[in-house]
Amino acid sequence: MAKLQLHGAFTALVTPFTADGEHVDYEALRRIVDMQISRGINGLVPMGTTGECPTVSHDEHDKVIASVIEYAAGRVPVIAGTGSNSTVEAIRLTQAAKDAGADACLVVNPY
Repeated sequence: MAKLQLHGAFTALVTPFTADGEHVDYEALRRIVDMQISRGINGLVPMGTTGECPTVSHDEHDKVIASVIEYAAGRVPVIAGTGSNSTVEAIRLTQAAKDAGADACLVVNPY
């Protein structure tokens, strides 16, 4: 396994919602990813500190990460936010991010 060499600035992505606030707006998310990359960001962090983790379902959390990985298409590394208050859930989220192709994961220390 090659060691991941990180450098530069990484954006903790916001998670955009539809006008009714009920669903993630995946087209807006695609535009955000493309804008960040086109303007020179070195990497992306979906579902990090600004990713609305507490307000989305577990399935949506996984889908946001998988979508950002798809939209980035290898142009920059993606570090998936997989932290949770539940150790079991953090492990599940991390495995899902790995399966989706995340380059690394961002987790919080248990407390």
